[in-house]
Amino acid sequence: MDSPGALLTILVIDDDPQALQMIATALKQEFVEVLGAADAEEGFTLVRSRRPQVVLLDLVLPGVQGMELLERIVEFDPVIDVILMTGRYSTESAVEAIQKGAGDFLSKPLDLARLRDRISVLLEEARKRRQASQLDAEALQAFSFENIIGRSPLMLDLFAKVRRIAPHFRTVLVSGVTGTGKELFARALHNLSPARAATFAVCNCAAIVDTLFESELFGYTKGAFTGATQDKIGLFEYANGGTVFLDEVGELPLAVQAKLLRVLQQREIQRVGSPAVRKVNVRVIAATNRDLRQLVAEKKFREDLYYRLAMLEITIPRLAERREDLPLLERHFMDGFAKEYGRAQQVLTRRAQAVLARYSWPGNVRELENVLGNACLMCEGNVIDVRDLPEHLRNPALAIGDSPGLISMQEMELQHLRHVLEEVGDNKLQAGKVLGISRGKLYRLLGELKMKAPPQAA
Repeated sequence: MDSPGALLTILVIDDDPQALQMIATALKQEFVEVLGAADAEEGFTLVRSRRPQVVLLDLVLPGVQGMELLERIVEFDPVIDVILMTGRYSTESAVEAIQKGAGDFLSKPLDLARLRDRISVLLEEARKRRQASQLDAEALQAFSFENIIGRSPLMLDLFAKVRRIAPHFRTVLVSGVTGTGKELFARALHNLSPARAATFAVCNCAAIVDTLFESELFGYTKGAFTGATQDKIGLFEYANGGTVFLDEVGELPLAVQAKLLRVLQQREIQRVGSPAVRKVNVRVIAATNRDLRQLVAEKKFREDLYYRLAMLEITIPRLAERREDLPLLERHFMDGFAKEYGRAQQVLTRRAQAVLARYSWPGNVRELENVLGNACLMCEGNVIDVRDLPEHLRNPALAIGDSPGLISMQEMELQHLRHVLEEVGDNKLQAGKVLGISRGKLYRLLGELKMKAPPQAA
């Protein structure tokens, strides 16, 4: 009863051996696999292990009613097309079956021609899904740029700009809100530059204590301060000949900003505790999720450093601005998680895709990756449905940005932070990990959240 390379797997659950054989013979064709089970438990075991697309279920089975098994199957996987069969047809039973999730209700003896037509339609849909899957795989390859996925006009324009900039840049400013992929673009610039074979050194400016910035970036000499027991090179010397990536550059203290400006202008550094000047040849990519112009206006960021960094600037769009990329990103992440978890390739139901498509994604691509990673891990089979998604996506009332009024990106970030804090029981460390943001960024948002909190009654 097996069909190698089956596009469609059909499970027949009927305690009548002759009915099983008759249906298997009638439906036998290329690319169709027909399985049989004589009782409810055997049938449900096959549902769980083989994940058939179609189940033909007899309404009357030994020890259990078909309606009960229908409910179990629909609860397990609502995508399975369950067709009930019975020798005692009634309108009331048919209506009840449809309400409980059955795709059809057939009376016995079966109209085999009608059943074959139904299976032919499903088989054609399966062929189209396989073809679409193959096209998606080709599209992923075609629209992958240095491990960045995108086919929207915004992203294609951005890819073209990176290609133009990469061979020639000395400094680039990469701006974009949290989770848009700024480090991926920084790596793309480095990989396409003449320095591709040299070091790509990363500094998360939000994760460094203010007093350690200078020694981390420029190094120090033995005896420069308590605990300096030997010479240590800094990030710029370490990356000499390559690229330094300064993530969240808006968090740099003003004193360090002045010294960074000198490095960019003179191409030289001084280790802490040493008068010696050392020449360095590095490309610098700075990234920020803050408005540096606003920080300049507030005297929190040097204007001369801003203009030096922003000689070339690329701005990465939010995921909500490039929704055309969602299907490819979904496929990309799910393929990656299937390999990571050692599981068969999983697919999203149309209902789940619709939920993902209408969500506003305040956490951007990073949030999409987290949602799909959790769904791929928690889903029992290879079909991810709405029930496998987080509650705030399933329940539109909890979704960020679904209100009719327009809100700023800052307010959207704060709303999302409130929701995450509620989900993790106000555990700030866990919230930072879920959001994928630095400790400095987290505490700045917490401060803004506290200022916006309504005053408590006395």
